[in-house]
Amino acid sequence: MTPFTYARATSLSSAIAAAGTQGVSLLAGGTELLNWMKEGIAAPRRVVDINALEELDYIELTATELRLGALARMSAVAEHPDVCREFPALSIALEKSASQQIRNMASMGGNLMQRTRCPYFRAEVQLPCNKRAPGSGCAAREGDDRSHAVLGGSAHCIATHPSDAAVALAIFDAIVRVQGARETRDIPIDDFYVLPGETPHVENALAPGEVIVQIAMPRSAMTPKSHYIKLRERTSYEFALVSVAASVETEGKVIRATRVALGGVAPKPWRLRSAETELVGLALDDEAAMYRALEPDFEAARPGRHNGFKIELARRTAIRALQVAGGLA
Repeated sequence: MTPFTYARATSLSSAIAAAGTQGVSLLAGGTELLNWMKEGIAAPRRVVDINALEELDYIELTATELRLGALARMSAVAEHPDVCREFPALSIALEKSASQQIRNMASMGGNLMQRTRCPYFRAEVQLPCNKRAPGSGCAAREGDDRSHAVLGGSAHCIATHPSDAAVALAIFDAIVRVQGARETRDIPIDDFYVLPGETPHVENALAPGEVIVQIAMPRSAMTPKSHYIKLRERTSYEFALVSVAASVETEGKVIRATRVALGGVAPKPWRLRSAETELVGLALDDEAAMYRALEPDFEAARPGRHNGFKIELARRTAIRALQVAGGLA
């Protein structure tokens, strides 16, 4: 680990100023940054602790939306009665993300800033990885791609995004509010993450010096009827092979409106926007029709040598998540 200095931010403005300084990294829960430093992925010269900024640690439900401060801890959000009642998919996703000890430390803003768990990116010795060393190549394309993306990847990168919470936030049309030295701006969660294209090392829409300050989710008739399913190699706290967040509004068993997002299959939470239209009018117990409605969203899938199973797994899991969200299962 490269030697570094440590300081504590005493105000949001000082944290923003630090974020805009080259060689400085902000420290919230530390569950990611410390791993990056140990693995040689990040080597900041200065680490600025922002945990004293109490104005970023809150959970607030209003008549129109749920607001989460960037420093709200994952465990506090997962257990909050308003979240459990009004946005259950988020509560479930957070509980399935990590152990209780990590959830007690990790912040909501930090969770969104996670980087891929691609083993070639996280390797102890540097391997070809365009995220870690731009221009070096993508070892996964000719290597073990079982855990990698089947949607949204490029010739330069097929890594998946690891956040469970981000998948749930996608179906809730969350807004990521960021603040810089001159302005505050709102970024829809779907625009916050950037597909790899030719620049896989650019992973999100944050500009230099911007800091996540809040995550906001509008309330609707669908948000309380939501669910999250995570499938992984083992039952311990592991990253998803495939996950699905779904919310639904029904009339009896018939779907009147829905939102569906996938995790573990793409470099960002992947909304099934075609299916969200095609599923309207179908009955939750008509699995054959639901399966057909999901098919168009997978026409762009590009499986590798070992991960083609994710396509079928995602379709079946999406149906199950919709049924549970709609109260059928």
